[in-house]
Amino acid sequence: MKKLAIVVASAGLCCTLVAQARPHQTEPAAVAVPDFWSGVKNSIQTHLGKPYAWGSSGLKSYDCSGFVWRVMYDNGVFFKRTTARKLYLSLPKPASGDDRKFGTIVFFDNLKHCGIVNDGKSFYHAATTAGTRLAPFTPFWRAKLVGFRRLQK
Repeated sequence: MKKLAIVVASAGLCCTLVAQARPHQTEPAAVAVPDFWSGVKNSIQTHLGKPYAWGSSGLKSYDCSGFVWRVMYDNGVFFKRTTARKLYLSLPKPASGDDRKFGTIVFFDNLKHCGIVNDGKSFYHAATTAGTRLAPFTPFWRAKLVGFRRLQK
């Protein structure tokens, strides 16, 4: 009888310890959903430093429109992989004041080159000499600027 009492007491203690180790959850834990633009920023960071290759859209090398396409593709924005010119003609103009907002696509050099705006002072692109990188809006780039387009996320 003494052994039975010890077994029952031990079982009760084990159940108490297990119940304390697993707290009761009345609601499922909220899953953090990344903000779309944070995803774009993360994707850009992933693809920086890759070499330039004409006609390439990654994952080891990019041209300018291939870089833009890859970043958007990584974030669930699907459009046909095309040239900077066709991309410019197919996208809407940004709302007033949004032209230098992060994520806006910027076009240069008679629509032969494009990139993604970082802020009013810089943009990301695939440069023929330096690969994918962040570049400032220098007088060189400002002189070649054609316009901006904004993706509809």
